[in-house]
Amino acid sequence: MGIPKLVVAALRGGSGKTMLSIGIIAALRDRGISVSPFKKGPDYIDAGWLALAAGRPCYNLDPFLMDQKNLIKSFQDHTSSSGVAVIEGNRGLYDGTDLAGATSTAELAKLLCAPVVLCLDCTKSTRTLAAVVQGCIGFDSDVAIKGVVLNQVAGFRHEESIRRSIETFCKIPVLGAIPKLDRQDFPERHMGLVPTEEHAWAKASIEAAARMAREYLDLDTILSIAQEPIPLNTGFPLIEQGGEKDPLTYSETIVSPQEKPRIGIIKDAAFQFYYPENIEALHLAGAQLLFISPLSQAEPPPLDALYIGGGFPETHAMQLAENRSFRDRIKALANNGLPIYAECGGLMYLGESLVLEGKTYPMCGVLPIVFGFSKRPKGHGYTVVTVSRENPYFPLGTELKGHEFHYSHVIEWPGEKKDLAFTMKRGTGLINGKDGVCFQNVLATYTHLHALGSPEWATALVRQAIQFNKTR
Repeated sequence: MGIPKLVVAALRGGSGKTMLSIGIIAALRDRGISVSPFKKGPDYIDAGWLALAAGRPCYNLDPFLMDQKNLIKSFQDHTSSSGVAVIEGNRGLYDGTDLAGATSTAELAKLLCAPVVLCLDCTKSTRTLAAVVQGCIGFDSDVAIKGVVLNQVAGFRHEESIRRSIETFCKIPVLGAIPKLDRQDFPERHMGLVPTEEHAWAKASIEAAARMAREYLDLDTILSIAQEPIPLNTGFPLIEQGGEKDPLTYSETIVSPQEKPRIGIIKDAAFQFYYPENIEALHLAGAQLLFISPLSQAEPPPLDALYIGGGFPETHAMQLAENRSFRDRIKALANNGLPIYAECGGLMYLGESLVLEGKTYPMCGVLPIVFGFSKRPKGHGYTVVTVSRENPYFPLGTELKGHEFHYSHVIEWPGEKKDLAFTMKRGTGLINGKDGVCFQNVLATYTHLHALGSPEWATALVRQAIQFNKTR
């Protein structure tokens, strides 16, 4: 836990903390410093940009989806070979799922004993920002707010007024002032930045963020803040320091090296939302992983199971529809009992069709569901589900924590509520407070799971793959 570390937070979403985090990471990397990037919360898109900036995987730290021990173990394991850790927060600093803010960025900073830098959107504000920052400092004195970065500054006088107010009344430094920049390098889609896989100019955007950081930020002071030791908070639950660490609870190894089942993972520009831990969990459980794509392959190779993550299949609907051989093969494999686990975008791909702007695009047809799309999210936020129907992966009564984010919705579905495996305790799900469509060994759901919060998932998928391999 003694590694230099820094939490980049804000007063709300959309304040510019992702661009700031990317810039800091890329600029430090240009100095030859190895940076471990982390994203607080369940976000995939921001994590992809942070990973690209750092040149190494970005891991999510989510107090809602995983327990504190696994969260801290993940942080420790993934910082062992780096010089500094940069953790991007989510939403506002103190925003959480309950009155106590137990799942907030602030509580994560306390748990990691990490200093906080606030990114402030300065649009049409001056001295009031000092009052807001002072309120954040006083709201919880255990949160170590060590400096601020001004964003969307209108000019020298604007910057100087805010800088003097904050440094006079809040007694913390202003670490940089970023003017209103051309945002074409970082266009936004849905809840965050455009996925990096979709654009060839992503690396140029990272370089632009690094130039921004070098030009407008005091990187030396930011680095010195990251190196400051933050005292442990009395009474706050912490992992014992020192001694042997238990391994991360991803999954259980259940196969021998001689019988590794082949699990395909569809990963491309249409299906890109995977937590690194989920991929690692399948590997640790004993699977041989094959990355495949209907955007570039005529058919999937021989498989013992298939995992289809989330993404934006609607942006590639024509290509997915035109690859009929791949779609037909997936349907035939599903009918033959191939274990398939699908989340969100994967759920849509297994459906009958997608309807976009009045045009219908056929999908795999494994599940008799027609999906449409809305301009506003139909499901957004954390989910809690109870397994209420028998299925190949989870025992009855199991409670699972996840998250959902989708603009798609069901237009047609001939099934009944009893056909769905999950009952929603929190969240929207597929339809009528239910989620989790089952068909033979297929389970498809809007809920995304994280392997550190649901370690039984990977073990179950590998076990089904072994069984399929033995019986086909």
